[in-house]
Amino acid sequence: MNKNILFIFIGLIVIAGGVMVWQSSQSKTVDMAGMSDDNAHMPNDMEKKSEGDSMMPPPAAVETAPGVKEFTVTGKNFAFDATTLAVNKGDTVRITFKNMEGFHDWKIDEFNASTKQLKSPGEETIEFVADKAGSFEYYCSVGKHRAMGMKGTLTVTE
Repeated sequence: MNKNILFIFIGLIVIAGGVMVWQSSQSKTVDMAGMSDDNAHMPNDMEKKSEGDSMMPPPAAVETAPGVKEFTVTGKNFAFDATTLAVNKGDTVRITFKNMEGFHDWKIDEFNASTKQLKSPGEETIEFVADKAGSFEYYCSVGKHRAMGMKGTLTVTE
């Protein structure tokens, strides 16, 4: 009789362990949902960052003076909180970049505009004139941050 109780007890332990392993693998699958294979090596804080990010509307420009559009863009590992910005051709664009985590900058080649590379917490404001229409990529130029998704689009309309 004691052998039967021992076998039942061992069986329950094996089943409980299997359930725990299965639940653990399911939560990792959910965390990785929506990430490409290229990003599968990212740390856990990156896996969690994408939750709800796509639900955020693009930030509205604050017009502090006629033709001056201001944006605040926050950087963390490895993303900007604002991935789309929109202005009109001829607007003066003022970007306040706030680095909240890590070592980052904000750069857009077509307008020759960039902040310094900043340690967190750090902040810098830059200004440029959007003198050409189109869609232009802005990004973090540190290491491979751009390739890891730390980029966005500035759309300039006529």
